[in-house]
Amino acid sequence: MPTSLQKQAAFEGTIRGFLSRQFTRPKALPQDANSLKGHVAIVTGANVGLGLEAARQLLARGLSHLVMGVRSQAKGDAAAAALRKEFPGATVSVWIVDMESYASVQAFAQRCGDELQRIDYVILNAGLITTEPTINEATGRELTLLVNFLSTVLLTVLLVPVLKAKKKATSGKPPVLSVVSTDLVWSTDVPRHQPVLPPFQDPNAIGGMGKYRRSKILLTLFVARLATEYVSPEGVVINLSNPGACKGTDFFRGTGVVAKAVMGVMQALIARTAEAGASNYIDAVLSYGPESHGGFVSDWAVKALPEVWYKPEGRELTDRIWEETVEEFNFAGLSSILEGLKKSD
Repeated sequence: MPTSLQKQAAFEGTIRGFLSRQFTRPKALPQDANSLKGHVAIVTGANVGLGLEAARQLLARGLSHLVMGVRSQAKGDAAAAALRKEFPGATVSVWIVDMESYASVQAFAQRCGDELQRIDYVILNAGLITTEPTINEATGRELTLLVNFLSTVLLTVLLVPVLKAKKKATSGKPPVLSVVSTDLVWSTDVPRHQPVLPPFQDPNAIGGMGKYRRSKILLTLFVARLATEYVSPEGVVINLSNPGACKGTDFFRGTGVVAKAVMGVMQALIARTAEAGASNYIDAVLSYGPESHGGFVSDWAVKALPEVWYKPEGRELTDRIWEETVEEFNFAGLSSILEGLKKSD
């Protein structure tokens, strides 16, 4: 990731920067219907919205095998049936991954390693936004933090050694793993709490949209550090991708009436189509190599990470996020996995 991008970070966090991104014209991506023949891709949250559209765009380029990571078997099967009808030459598999369950995340990663001979692309798109304070009983964690950050981090780390092991089957080309973030991270207030995770449990500490924004800044900083300090781009290319504000995705279904109304007006005025938003995912996994590693792909280009990433307080914050997250996953041996990744590169 070019360090020169740091100069752009402050601008990206302004209203002008947001509007500039929203009105960027989509990049023309390769349309060869056979370009992904023989390739395998995993897309989570693939039965609706941007995930489904990304799956469709991969299949339109000749993808041989799509693994749809979904929470609901019935909804996944319905979406897969439509895709199989549209792309009869492809294999479309529906696998369960419930991001509200650490055990389900672990089982999904294990299945990827056991059953797939190769993995070329991974798009971790599953996420949620809710304004209601909800604690997940199984993990004891607030739902937004759990789905958008903790489970996504766990799945990311578990998949990296799987992808590295499959590299030979991809003719030596590094697989690409893209973790979906949001451009709101450029303008999100940096969390000052110490420790970082517990405030999510308190509805009076972080409310409404703040939980979503905060969960995504934690995710962005963790993934950027994972890529730059623990994983070589020669083994796996890891980046973050941003679809921008999109309409027609039903993403705000978990918010209140007022939030839905506000988002509805915004979407009507400036939102992209789901097709355009999902094409950012496709750009992130198909268009770049090491130059996107640890970086932020948005608006069909590699952009700066949030400004805090480049500052001393950002490094301190990332250290706190890292320590608390690794401790959360002591049961899964995350520390050992991370050290193994560092030693193996």
